[in-house]
Amino acid sequence: MANRSYLYSADSVPSDADIPQRIRCISEHNWDIPLAHKLLVGHGTTVVPSMIWNHPICVAADYAAGAALLRDVLRAVGNGLEDDTEFAECVARTTAHLEKQEAKYFLLETGEIVSMTDDDPAESVRRLASVDVPEAVALAEAAVSGRNDSWLASVRADWQRHFASFYADALYFSFPESTDN
Repeated sequence: MANRSYLYSADSVPSDADIPQRIRCISEHNWDIPLAHKLLVGHGTTVVPSMIWNHPICVAADYAAGAALLRDVLRAVGNGLEDDTEFAECVARTTAHLEKQEAKYFLLETGEIVSMTDDDPAESVRRLASVDVPEAVALAEAAVSGRNDSWLASVRADWQRHFASFYADALYFSFPESTDN
């Protein structure tokens, strides 16, 4: 079994006392936190309690701003690819799923990824939220505005690793729909 990062959406963020009432599945990615997940949690980024594990190792962020940034990056990557049908299909699946599962927040569950090292999981997630994600966002925003063609070329050359995650309504860890009205 692969260790994965899991991306969800919800209209509230988890707290020590409760998890959101309706959690929508977005994506999971094997063995890594891909660039797409980092960009999606790149605005209003904060560390919150996990909905799966007993640690503050979930990253919450603004849904609309993250989705807009990913769409801009996908458009920029696609502009440099020569008639790549596979990339176009990946973009169509991704953007359709993001529209379908839209909420107020993205929630990135990192537990399986941060447990792959001997580092403290909570510290790893704090570093992810305060260093890795902002660096990825800065590089992406520079590339989208035409100021970082070399980064964009490197992402384009390996786009599957960055964007070809599994997008679905049910992930390995899924949450039941609330029956409360």
